[in-house]
Amino acid sequence: VLRKAAQSNAIVSSLFPKNVRDQMMEAKGSEMAQNNRLKSFLKGDSKDEDVGLQPIADLFPHCTVLFADISGFTAWSSTREPAQVFILLQTLYQAFDVIARRRRVFKVETIGDCYMAATGLPEVRDDHTMVMAGFGRECMITMNQVVKDLEIELGPDTADLAMRFGIHSGPVPAGVLLGEQSGFQLFGDTVNT
Repeated sequence: VLRKAAQSNAIVSSLFPKNVRDQMMEAKGSEMAQNNRLKSFLKGDSKDEDVGLQPIADLFPHCTVLFADISGFTAWSSTREPAQVFILLQTLYQAFDVIARRRRVFKVETIGDCYMAATGLPEVRDDHTMVMAGFGRECMITMNQVVKDLEIELGPDTADLAMRFGIHSGPVPAGVLLGEQSGFQLFGDTVNT
């Protein structure tokens, strides 16, 4: 039970910022104290456990959002085995994650060949723009090194891949959309731009 609890906690920790994770656990804990879910589940009466919970949402007025996209990825990946595509993405994203942790940049998510990150949320900071610019620069340097290192394993045109970065600063509404695949989401013009 302890091992499974630790695994579950590690998964939740990787998906949500600490302050959001704590709010979610607190809300779930108080909800469970109000009614005995195990009895309901065993009787077959289980209800949607997210109904009635208060939304976890905030406005972060000073943020910087980054999208990093691999230029040439679609054509490159169409000529590769699935395992080769995942080797590239996993190697690259793990390297970006290390940079993000060191610079205290929040990784929002990856969508295919796009890496999304933010500063100024969930941890408010005045230097959000400068930190994100430095993060983007370091990721670009890392991308160049990763594709050179993987060129022998993944094919000669791997080193031709490049990274494109889009960065925008402004206010960002962010929170948790509850449901089957809950996640910490960012919205608004700053994200769209």
